[in-house]
Amino acid sequence: QVQLVESGGGLVQPGESLRLSCVASAIILGINDMAWYRQAPGNQRELVATMTRGGSSIYADSVKGRFTISRDNAKNTVYLQMNSLKPEDTAVYYCNIKARWGRDNYWGQGTQVTVSS
Repeated sequence: QVQLVESGGGLVQPGESLRLSCVASAIILGINDMAWYRQAPGNQRELVATMTRGGSSIYADSVKGRFTISRDNAKNTVYLQMNSLKPEDTAVYYCNIKARWGRDNYWGQGTQVTVSS
């Protein structure tokens, strides 16, 4: 059973940065998209950023210009660099890996990001 392990969350002040990491516990064959989602209390889970195997990325409008997604295909790892954090970025962040054209869909357990002064 493959598990995704996230790290890097925490409590920061507005304007500060965090870098989230997500690594798979075992090799995943046929990885396609790697992504980050987030869920704030009372809200639905929303897409933050996603990147294809070829390197194309899509970002939520609310994080464009502040967040950067990257991936290391050889290490089955995805990162999210978050700069200029705002209180509205507070949420639990989840990594997601899709493989074999959607037949496999893996989720991490979530890591809390809190932005507060």
